[in-house]
Amino acid sequence: QVQLVESGGGLVQAGGSLRLSCAASGRPFSGYTMAWFRQAPGKEREFVAGIRWSTGTSRYADSVKGRFTISRDKAKNTVYLQMNSLKPEDTAVYYCAADSRSTSTTMRGLVDYDYWGQGTQVTVSS
Repeated sequence: QVQLVESGGGLVQAGGSLRLSCAASGRPFSGYTMAWFRQAPGKEREFVAGIRWSTGTSRYADSVKGRFTISRDKAKNTVYLQMNSLKPEDTAVYYCAADSRSTSTTMRGLVDYDYWGQGTQVTVSS
């Protein structure tokens, strides 16, 4: 069983930065795809960024490209999301997700991910 625990959310002013962490445990993660999704009130959960655990290949949503960076630390079994130049529209609950079945081709499909964390709130004030 895979467990994902997010941390690092909080309240920040527009233009500020936050770094989210996702501590993963339970299995070797070679072959996995890890991702961050977010869900704002009244909206559907959406893809933010994804990374192949083995190769480090990453993908980003257009809305965060150039501002957010996803990375992973294999020794710590942790995935990070560095968020810079935050905007009020980035306000959401951020979820860490893992695709253990190698089903994700684009990294963007919510249904491809079979493990999810509990989420961490990010609030950006204007």
